[in-house]
Amino acid sequence: MESTVTTMPSNPQAQHPKGDGQNDLWAGLRLLDGRSILVTGGTGSFGRRFVDTVMRHAKPRRVIIFSRDEFKQYEMQQQMPAEWASTLRFFIGDVRDRARLDLAMRGVDFCVHAAALKHVPAAEYNPMECINTNVYGAENVVGAALSAGVRRVVALSTDKAANPINLYGASKLASDKIFIAANNLSGSQDTRFAVVRYGNVVGSRGSVVPLFRKMIASGADHLPITDDRMTRFWITLQHGVDFVLSCFAMMQGGEIFVPKIPSMRIADLALAMAPHLPHRIVGIRPGEKLHEVMITEDDSRQTYELPDRYVIEPAFAFWRHDPYEGLNARPVADGFRYASDGNDDWLTGERLRVLLSEAP
Repeated sequence: MESTVTTMPSNPQAQHPKGDGQNDLWAGLRLLDGRSILVTGGTGSFGRRFVDTVMRHAKPRRVIIFSRDEFKQYEMQQQMPAEWASTLRFFIGDVRDRARLDLAMRGVDFCVHAAALKHVPAAEYNPMECINTNVYGAENVVGAALSAGVRRVVALSTDKAANPINLYGASKLASDKIFIAANNLSGSQDTRFAVVRYGNVVGSRGSVVPLFRKMIASGADHLPITDDRMTRFWITLQHGVDFVLSCFAMMQGGEIFVPKIPSMRIADLALAMAPHLPHRIVGIRPGEKLHEVMITEDDSRQTYELPDRYVIEPAFAFWRHDPYEGLNARPVADGFRYASDGNDDWLTGERLRVLLSEAP
């Protein structure tokens, strides 16, 4: 597997969240020292990079890769350094299977829930399969984590969960609600749940970048553009992994963390990748948005801003804002909307090329 990771910050002794992404990354890594971590969907792009980063920069006692594809597990196992074998556990299972999750969660301290059915057209055509994995699977992860006394759980979400117009987005919104509400079920035990929501991962399967690369390599005479106005948020795989690790250090339980990431028009992305090729407008697909949103106007009343992220706080009576006051988090303006077309940060062709060099 690819082992490229971001340069670690210069303060490896950081132990507590500072409201600064680099220090919080170190604090998150230090939390994992001597602990057991489980990653659902662990053979996917995120899971592979997460495991690689943790194994290189932390000292976990055990890392469990939980997924249903034995061939991907075999491939991943073969690509891992031999010295990691005593720490890694490859556990075949499906998040739809609560009993199997209960077995996998035994003795686990931290869990990252990355398993999901993510393909928008496939979810529209197979709605119950999407719901069984994304909604009932989320419920199973919550139940297994509570039963096993897992300390912290971070669930991966998507920009499509904000004001969803397709089933995938709606199922992930339901999943987000399940994980946030799970904090009401913890009682006196120390299990806490949070959600990380971010946009398109540069170069990931299903994104437009691999499609454009394949077409360019095969000598295509044009690139297809759904709509000339379309914009998207973009994040690298490593940035996503680092952000999740930093959220482990910062979370109180119940938050939705949203990273500040750049936007780019799809047409500009195509131009940067192939300046010599014309574009052909093919129209927006069913269930596809013109622009993506990560924080809605209604969420703004509970949203606070930090230097590198936004935090949507839960509407819990027991919620304490004090830790974020200590980080100088400030509320966003009422009616604030974090959308890909209204972003303050836009990718240039040069910045895109840097991101593409980091893509899987």
